[in-house]
Amino acid sequence: MALTVLNVAYPLAPVSRDSVGGGEQVVSLLDHALVCANHRSIVIAMQGSATAGELIPLPHWSSPLESNIQEAATAAARHAIQCALSRYKIDVIHLHGIDFLSYLPDSDIPVIATLHLPPAWYGPQLFQHRRPKTVYCCVSESQRIACSAAHADIRVIPNGVRVEDFWFRARKKCYALLLARICPEKGVHLALEAAHRAGCRLWIAGQVYGYPTHRSYFDQEVVPLLDRKRQFIGPATFERKRRLLAGARCLLVPSLAEETSSLVVMEAMASGTPVISYPNGALPELVRHGETGFLVSSVEQMADAIRNVDAIQPSQCREYALRHFSAAQCTSQYLALYRELAA
Repeated sequence: MALTVLNVAYPLAPVSRDSVGGGEQVVSLLDHALVCANHRSIVIAMQGSATAGELIPLPHWSSPLESNIQEAATAAARHAIQCALSRYKIDVIHLHGIDFLSYLPDSDIPVIATLHLPPAWYGPQLFQHRRPKTVYCCVSESQRIACSAAHADIRVIPNGVRVEDFWFRARKKCYALLLARICPEKGVHLALEAAHRAGCRLWIAGQVYGYPTHRSYFDQEVVPLLDRKRQFIGPATFERKRRLLAGARCLLVPSLAEETSSLVVMEAMASGTPVISYPNGALPELVRHGETGFLVSSVEQMADAIRNVDAIQPSQCREYALRHFSAAQCTSQYLALYRELAA
């Protein structure tokens, strides 16, 4: 049976293969998987998004991301959902934004809310609504455990990446890599400190968003640690990202947040690139210590791991990604859930 699925992305970030955010990349994966399976895919996302199915565009705000802009964005998402429900016969609605409770539709259509971020970030009201036919999806076991006290229908569908889209390179270049949003919880300054201690090159690729805390963090804690060997190279398109990942000696993930998953960790291993990570949230579920990278708990340990990372075989990282991080595994589980709820 052909389904019509409405995916609703976070309204302040574009959806495409080049998206920085994991949630937006998952929306892109699901959109393409639905079209390939001959279902109807409708996506509500920021203007400028690139989708395989039909895009219902939300306004693109170029102003600083202040509270009034966020309120306008959630109002626009709420209006777009109502327009879609009046225009199409929707079988399932799939919500992805941290603000999804602001536009949770009042209808009898089944809703999936995928929690791409730590549950605490959604606020205490996360599981308090009484809407029927609402399913929550966690993206890792550690995230599900964090939700264990909730009396709600909670499933676990781990994220995945198109492993075959990434270039495997057994012979690596001399630089370490960090790919992330530039903000305090990603620990960019810690990667820089470790690179200084290890005496290695470090390329930092990522987006500095307009939030005041992100800008001040970049200016005050990241810029002073940059030099000729450790450089910030700005946002990376998909093409640039896979070149960087294929050549990198290792990927550094010094995240201070309880990460629910990490697509860039999966992408690095798909490229045969070992990962050196702090053991926060779901990261120990993704990195096998001593086999596909190292789990460390300090700048000193990260620097030591950088020096010893050549002990990790690139081919082992690639094989692990093929077995565990396939996009097809992720999308097939979501399509099965869509069919279950639509039935």
